Amino acid sequence: MFKILRESKTGIFLLCVLFLALLDTRFSNLDSRASIEHRASRSDLWDPAKYISIDEIRPGMKGYCLTVFKGTEIEKFDLDVISVVRNFGPGRDAILVQGTDERFIRTGPIWGCSGSPVYIDGRLAGALSFAYFYSKDPLYGVTPIEEMLRVGQVSHSQPRAAQHGYVLDFSRPIDFVRIDEQITTPRFSRQRSLTGATALPCPLVTSGLPAQVAEQLNTWVKPFGLMVVSGIGGGAGVNKDEDVQLAPGACLVVPLVTGDITMEVIGTVTEVVGDKVYGFGHSYLGYGSVNLPMATGQVHTVVSSMYRSVKLASTIKIVGAFTRDESPAIFGRIGAKPHMFPLTITIDDYRDSDKRVYNCHVAHNRLLTPMLLRSAVAGAGLWLGDLPSDHTIEYKVAIGVEDTEAITFENVSTGLGLNEMLMESVSPVTMLMNNPYKKVDIKSIDFDIRIRPKSIVSHIWSVDLSDSKVKAGQNIKIGVVLESVLAGKKKYRFSLQIPKTLPPGRYELTVCGGNGYELFLRKAALYRFMHQNLASLVEGLKYLLSIRRDKLYCLLTLPPGGIAIEKAELPDLPATKILVLQNVKRTLRTQPYSHWLEKRIESGTVIIDKKTMHITVEK
Repeated sequence: MFKILRESKTGIFLLCVLFLALLDTRFSNLDSRASIEHRASRSDLWDPAKYISIDEIRPGMKGYCLTVFKGTEIEKFDLDVISVVRNFGPGRDAILVQGTDERFIRTGPIWGCSGSPVYIDGRLAGALSFAYFYSKDPLYGVTPIEEMLRVGQVSHSQPRAAQHGYVLDFSRPIDFVRIDEQITTPRFSRQRSLTGATALPCPLVTSGLPAQVAEQLNTWVKPFGLMVVSGIGGGAGVNKDEDVQLAPGACLVVPLVTGDITMEVIGTVTEVVGDKVYGFGHSYLGYGSVNLPMATGQVHTVVSSMYRSVKLASTIKIVGAFTRDESPAIFGRIGAKPHMFPLTITIDDYRDSDKRVYNCHVAHNRLLTPMLLRSAVAGAGLWLGDLPSDHTIEYKVAIGVEDTEAITFENVSTGLGLNEMLMESVSPVTMLMNNPYKKVDIKSIDFDIRIRPKSIVSHIWSVDLSDSKVKAGQNIKIGVVLESVLAGKKKYRFSLQIPKTLPPGRYELTVCGGNGYELFLRKAALYRFMHQNLASLVEGLKYLLSIRRDKLYCLLTLPPGGIAIEKAELPDLPATKILVLQNVKRTLRTQPYSHWLEKRIESGTVIIDKKTMHITVEK
């Protein structure tokens, strides 16, 4: 039969028809299967009587959104559907709408409206989520509610190593400068270009931060789609006892820092189902599993601007925690407990008549906490303005850590503003929270800061030795003259006893301050700054933080002997056993053990240079 069909024109035509019919059946089956898979991918919460699918929406339809313009009252704002955009992003669809309400026309797109629920045909269609920079019209993109409801529905158990934080090289010695650079270097932006659509930046409303600190914070958080707005916050004019419920259109706040200094991210609730809350219509950080405070809020006003109209709002009450942060929405649960820790900052500033004490709570997040902590402490220290060129800061810091001993230290800095103090206090917190060994929870952090209007910088004017040639067992007397611009010259005398067993030879003697002492240790005993587990990390942090800048150090380098294995010191090990332990087949890290004599003298100044000389030990 098929042979007859192939040999006639009519037969060929019939074969083509049959082939097309089979293809049509095949594609129909594929379409049917895709439709089934699409419906199966919908959230278990999907209710066609309550929600409208993007497939049902057409240009020209009328709708409205709910949001708060002032106070806590949820208001309705009319919208027109402009278009339905398929594959707006990878695997993402969007609805374009334009506000027709006079207030929307006057303000244009408003930052802080992220998550405002959009209703079409009386059913929830999605949330306002993106806009265009410099748009003259209130044109918004809407994230379909179908995509938002899938957030938080599947268990996304994530191994701790896969969670997002700072990428620190824990195989290297502890280096606060390198860690501080990671915190303060802006990351690549997740926003689109100014010529295209971008997720509505969420306002990060602050109070208690001077302008320069707020600007610096803005450079750090801008890549995450946040925009720092300073001037209103801290609950000014907010009735904390007001019983405000999270409902579609209500103000939704992520209070990252609360108390005397506040940093609060502002958005809008899209949907509430039982204790489940959906908001923003886009990601916050986009990092999956989170534990951040979720709060009700009050809008003070909407600031209208040609570039960026923005909501100014404050937290009323923390009512739960956000647990998921994905590209279509953030998801939280009412009643869940967020992880926050107390932060106390005491400032004794010569420009103030009394000490100022800041009591705050800070959100516990591996990525955000270092930025928040740095900004809060800087804000407290610079509240009265920049420090004069001649200044000294004395500080004590206590970092409480869950299930381990607190890390406490004190030091002094001069002429460098708050930088050294912030680096020494925030870097350990960053390392602890991002360590690969064990999950670490910060319990509390306390700062006691004293600011004085003087410089205590000094340099080494001269070093005198009683004799450059000595014998083993003798004392060598040393005189060091330090000179500072304001205090002039001051002489310090001390002595070192040469070990009786020291062989004859030429030895190096170094006089320096705290920074020079740290450099010496990194060369002579680098293993003390290394770590293999949480306990050795804490030990290394404490050791590094114990180096004081206001001391005079005198160091006499002796011949090496023994060996250091990892952090274990074996100073008197025989040479034959050292050779065995240094075998290249062994995986343990070894280093020759360095010997030196050390003398520390309280100088009350920060020595910025060093002097190196030599002494000869004779027979």
